[in-house]
Amino acid sequence: MDLSVILKNLHISMEDSCDSSHSCPLAMVLKHIQDMLKPNASEQGVFILGTTEQLFLNADVSWLFPAIPETELRSIYIDFVKSLMYYAALPVCDTDSGNLLPSFFRDIPGRSCAVSAVMQALLLRLGDTEAPLYHITRNRSLTRALAPFMCVFSVTHLQDQPWTSEASKKDALGLLASISQTIGHECCLDLLCGKTVDDHTGVLQTVLDMLKSELTKENWKQNQATKHVFSWILVQVKRPWLVYYLESVFPPSLLISDDHLLENKVLGVHCLHHIILNVPAADLRQFNRAHVIYHALFNHLYTSEAQLLEVVLPCLLDLLSVLERPHADISCPRKRNRYDQVLCHILTYMEMEDKIALRLLYATTLIPFIERMGIVIVRHLKRLERVIIGYLEISDSPEEKTRLTILAVLEKTIQVAWPRIECRMPVLGRSLLRLLCDVTRETQPPDVRKDLLVRTTHCLQMLDSCSHGKLKGILEEVDNTCANETVLECIKMITDPPSYELITQQSPAKE
Repeated sequence: MDLSVILKNLHISMEDSCDSSHSCPLAMVLKHIQDMLKPNASEQGVFILGTTEQLFLNADVSWLFPAIPETELRSIYIDFVKSLMYYAALPVCDTDSGNLLPSFFRDIPGRSCAVSAVMQALLLRLGDTEAPLYHITRNRSLTRALAPFMCVFSVTHLQDQPWTSEASKKDALGLLASISQTIGHECCLDLLCGKTVDDHTGVLQTVLDMLKSELTKENWKQNQATKHVFSWILVQVKRPWLVYYLESVFPPSLLISDDHLLENKVLGVHCLHHIILNVPAADLRQFNRAHVIYHALFNHLYTSEAQLLEVVLPCLLDLLSVLERPHADISCPRKRNRYDQVLCHILTYMEMEDKIALRLLYATTLIPFIERMGIVIVRHLKRLERVIIGYLEISDSPEEKTRLTILAVLEKTIQVAWPRIECRMPVLGRSLLRLLCDVTRETQPPDVRKDLLVRTTHCLQMLDSCSHGKLKGILEEVDNTCANETVLECIKMITDPPSYELITQQSPAKE
């Protein structure tokens, strides 16, 4: 239906905007458009929105923003923008999973594009600098009032999700940029938080208040997009702003991470990790927030899902820095703490784990743990030794990532706990020599094989240094007839490094 027909049926003309004896023509037109969009007839709705876009682009400024009380004008446009958001909103999900089939979102991208075009046209007229000064001042206030709603809409449709398309994502991203530009901000962070900490022009608190009603325990799964909108907005806010919104973002993040679905657990932990990294430690410890996060994350350690552990382990490691003092602080007794508790759990699961992906993930996690714990890692050397030996025995060819990572773990362990390594030299030395023999018999890519040999030889050199040359004496007794030539070359680098280096320098062709 053409917009001129709508105006004629309502007995409204463009000249009526100055007639105070009639109801506000703008309100009547927008209300009529809202009523026509309610049935959600997709084809007719897109046509109506296209006509509405032309209305905003071509109507006079004084008609679009009449001289009525500012609160009334704001209410008219907020109701209108809400109806636009509702027209492109996702269907309500009544399933426990909180996920609908992609077929339910078939019409959403088209509707989103149409709504984005209308909002863009409205923002264009709100930001018209050629309008009278009176309108410019009122329009800035109106833009700030509409910005939170438009921001939520654009974030809903700019992510890569089943209800978006390339066109709808592009339009939503352009809409978000237009909102920032119209308000006078340069980026999304300024739009949300203001240009400085003391700048109160940001819309973040209003946006979080809007999402709060949709992120309760009872209804947060009814709208599939809400959790993604919350997560996207959260990660945009960093230090020093995030601490001022901690009360609003902490409960939803914890709620999402506590769900039984893997997708939601990962998303929730991602949100919690962002909070840990961007909120001062003192504020996290206040009201036992950090302890609550710790227990929530520790419960996730019992999973066998690599996707979840991949986000939980780094998050837990950063949280421990908040809860515990550095082990390097010798002013306090080095008692057992949560570092030891988590590491014991990890080592227990590493000994039993047979999945390659999880073995690599656990091995990668050990290196930062050893760095953070420092010399107190000696409390766990016995179990750590068993894990290292066990992981060196199993090949994950062709890339051998797990073996290379566990060799890096051994290097870091020797560096940190070298005073207690000498007594473990015989066991670790045998394991490394066995690895050298295995590598020469197995088939790996040349670069991988070289990395294994170099790292293994380096570990043997470090063991020899920690044992004050005792390993060198043992290796000198190796019978040349019992070892591969490559193994003997590696041993030679330990027993006689100067002469070996001289030989390799004089005869590069042989190498």
